[in-house]
Amino acid sequence: MVQSITLQESLWFSAVALLLGLIMMRFRPELRRSMTVTLFIIVVGLAGLALLSRYQLIPAQLTIAVVPREICLLIVAIGIIRVFITFLTSVLLARRAVPRILGEVSFAVALVVYALIRLDAVGVNPTSLIATTTVAAGAIAFAMQSTLGNLLGGISLQLDNTCRIGDWIEIDGVTGEVVSIRWRYTALATVNNVTIVIPNAELMKNRVTLIGRRGDLRIPWRRPIEFGVGYEWTPGQVLAVVHAALERGEIPFVATEPIAHCVCAGFDPSAIKYIVYYWLTDIKSYLVTDSRVRVHVYAALGRAGMEIPISRSDMYLHSARQLQLTRSEREQESRVELLRSLELFAPLTDDETHALAAQLIGTPFGPGDIVTRQGEPSDSLYILARGQVGIFRDAAPGSSPARQRLATLAAPAYFGEMGLLTGQARTATILAESEILCYRLDKAVFEAIIQARPELAEAMSRTVVERQAANDATLASLSAEARARATGTRAGELLRKIRHFFGLENAD
Repeated sequence: MVQSITLQESLWFSAVALLLGLIMMRFRPELRRSMTVTLFIIVVGLAGLALLSRYQLIPAQLTIAVVPREICLLIVAIGIIRVFITFLTSVLLARRAVPRILGEVSFAVALVVYALIRLDAVGVNPTSLIATTTVAAGAIAFAMQSTLGNLLGGISLQLDNTCRIGDWIEIDGVTGEVVSIRWRYTALATVNNVTIVIPNAELMKNRVTLIGRRGDLRIPWRRPIEFGVGYEWTPGQVLAVVHAALERGEIPFVATEPIAHCVCAGFDPSAIKYIVYYWLTDIKSYLVTDSRVRVHVYAALGRAGMEIPISRSDMYLHSARQLQLTRSEREQESRVELLRSLELFAPLTDDETHALAAQLIGTPFGPGDIVTRQGEPSDSLYILARGQVGIFRDAAPGSSPARQRLATLAAPAYFGEMGLLTGQARTATILAESEILCYRLDKAVFEAIIQARPELAEAMSRTVVERQAANDATLASLSAEARARATGTRAGELLRKIRHFFGLENAD
């Protein structure tokens, strides 16, 4: 009779658990597998109770006759408690993001309460049992104090939301993403694809730096990049160069607000120390983004002719002056070859080419650097000696997309010729798409050559217009004769602008 009543009660609770399980499987697909296993456990326990109610496997007068029934009831109870707690934490309180460990603690407490109720039901006094086990429990707790510390630490971490799954933390010099918080440990995944297991007690005792979160608000992570520059340049000069480069650079995962900035941090015997602070939006990319910022700073200093001093001892088989002279000669030869490879400078004589090559200004850029921006005033041309750039047209504010690609240039090439020849404002934005080396040719340098030989203006205007026509979709659809007439008209107009820009109106 007792077994029949127990089976009926179990069926009622199991029916409710089945209903809740089906609800969760319908609205929470990620719980389907675990719910299927849990419901199967309940069915196994109920089958055992049904079997015991039909067949008396152990004589009733024996004390151990209740053991099979209690085992089956425990199996059913485990499944039912698991369904109820999962429904509570994953459905009813889903928006509150209840920590996983809270559900596990609730499950353990519910099992303890169930065990006390069943002990009382079979005639065992729970009070006397608790009293007799107190000493043993104390001894076990002393022996397992480290484990209990980890357990309590895990509970505390999740209940007060100190760390959450997905947070990035730093502890004892280790930086990683929290991927798991268990009863005993917390697991961190580093950028090196290494998972580090940290006992929860260590997290509770040591200082933990929480990265990229303030309360419930996700914020960028401020990163410092240190470098030094020689005393030949004042801090004001260096800060101006670096600030300008940071404002123009478009570096992935670097926040635009707050804007990156540079500060003077101190003075060393051989250099003035500086620190660039930028805000990182994707924490897992901190190493590669640090590298990109360093590349931009290095390129900006190189364009300004500023050196990062290093302590070194070099042994030369030849005098330093001779070595420097050799390098200068090789650099001059490479510049001359570069000029000769470009059709714009084909009309120049050998002497003019060498003179021009000696006056070129080396300007390196890093990936993402903006070489020229649309609408900026200009009076110079860039010669691309190494790397690749993209040519873009900026859209009006608020338009989409914000930037449209027009073309891609790979070395050897040149761009910005209209700025050099006519002073026209930049008509496109040029973006470095790799580490590039450009040589800048300013108007003041080129003016001496064109003043001495004004006829160069006509030849160069023809070259520039032919290049524009080749890239013009409208002219490309014209006949050869019509295209030649359009090119001649544009060449005449460009020649007039060049003569005006260089003051050649009265030249013969």
